[in-house]
Amino acid sequence: MNWTLEVVIVPVSDVDRAKTFYADRLGFVVDHDTVIGDDARLVQLTPPGSGCSVVIGKGAVPDMPPGSLKGLQLVVPDLERARAELVERGVDVSEIQVLGANPSPTPHPLDNVGFVFFTDPDGNAWAVQQISSRA
Repeated sequence: MNWTLEVVIVPVSDVDRAKTFYADRLGFVVDHDTVIGDDARLVQLTPPGSGCSVVIGKGAVPDMPPGSLKGLQLVVPDLERARAELVERGVDVSEIQVLGANPSPTPHPLDNVGFVFFTDPDGNAWAVQQISSRA
């Protein structure tokens, strides 16, 4: 049986601001923006190529302090290109960092150990890791 992670709730203070950041700055696809009532709204966004989406909203999502989610991680095959895209889109992203020694021979020196970091407007923290191929 497969167990797939499909949705992660990201706590934000301003749904429209967060939607703009994730869609326009990060390039996530807006799957839907559903208003359930005056006090409830859900916006689902999916990173290109991902099987897991993020949901932001109000009223119909768990009550978590905005900016309290840390350790979200995206994986890309080309970290240098991904970082350049983020910079071009206006994201305040770290320089490329190499964390540790590579655990096994890889096609590229950044595979497994290359990362960049950024936060959304509320302070939810993201990492981007390079893995150019998987076994």
